[in-house]
Amino acid sequence: MSKARLAKQNGLASADARAAKARAISIHIGLNGVSGDAYGGWTGPLAACEFDANDMAAIAKDKGMSSTVLLTKKATRANALGALRRAAKSLRAGDLLFLSYSGHGGQVPDINGDEDDKRDETWCLYDGQVIDDELYLEFSRFAAGVRILVLSDSCHSGTVARGIPPQPETVPHQRPKLMPESVAMRTYRDHKAFYDQLQRDAAAAAGKPVVDPDTALAQVTVSGRLSAIAAKFKAELVLISGCQDNQTSMDGDHNGAFTEQVLNVWNTGKFSGNYADFHARVKARMPPTQSPNLFALGSAGAFLAQTPFSV
Repeated sequence: MSKARLAKQNGLASADARAAKARAISIHIGLNGVSGDAYGGWTGPLAACEFDANDMAAIAKDKGMSSTVLLTKKATRANALGALRRAAKSLRAGDLLFLSYSGHGGQVPDINGDEDDKRDETWCLYDGQVIDDELYLEFSRFAAGVRILVLSDSCHSGTVARGIPPQPETVPHQRPKLMPESVAMRTYRDHKAFYDQLQRDAAAAAGKPVVDPDTALAQVTVSGRLSAIAAKFKAELVLISGCQDNQTSMDGDHNGAFTEQVLNVWNTGKFSGNYADFHARVKARMPPTQSPNLFALGSAGAFLAQTPFSV
């Protein structure tokens, strides 16, 4: 065999080896409060969300992931969206994004008609909310075959019904991760032009009304319309949410109720089942007032069969 041909074969083998080694990026967002300037004076104090983010980052570190941790004042819209966009540009088929969020869930009135309940759900970041339309658009920009794992320990993280859950009866050392409806409406009133424009921009970028991630995830197996949307979704997304749509995710002193059980089931890496097993065991440890959900979007069958956090 000629030296040139041998070098070419060695080069192809090296390229195959590089391609076979998946990369992983993780982003962990935890807010123990928000800026009153962005929420009509409400600061939404919580206790355990920074612990949640750091504990998820510890799992990522153990799995060899490159991590970004955004805590409270660092958990701004620009920082969170910037981290997602950098991940979308760098990850390729077979790579993994692990995204976790712990903080308040909120709502703004839906202006583009994509929500049955006429409200768009949000993550409450420090200086403003990120609307679910924006999140879905960011996820849709990932390359084909990228695996996206989302753990969301917040309210409004369940299925499509999405009505405002009733205020729960609290127990000692727990706080609901729910922005009060009065605060949500005041925040929207004070920043209406901003949040309306976010929805218009997301719809325009998508070229059609944007379907929010939780709605698509919740109905992908039963809705022909959403199955069509999923068929166009290039990445593979698995979401494990902290509660059902009519429930509230609870904060704690050391971890949120959902994140605490995620950590217990994971058991410092001793868990060996797949994502369905993992969700079932987490759900079994939760009280009936808070039942986590598991959804998948895109061609995520093989992803669901993997052990959680596998790179």
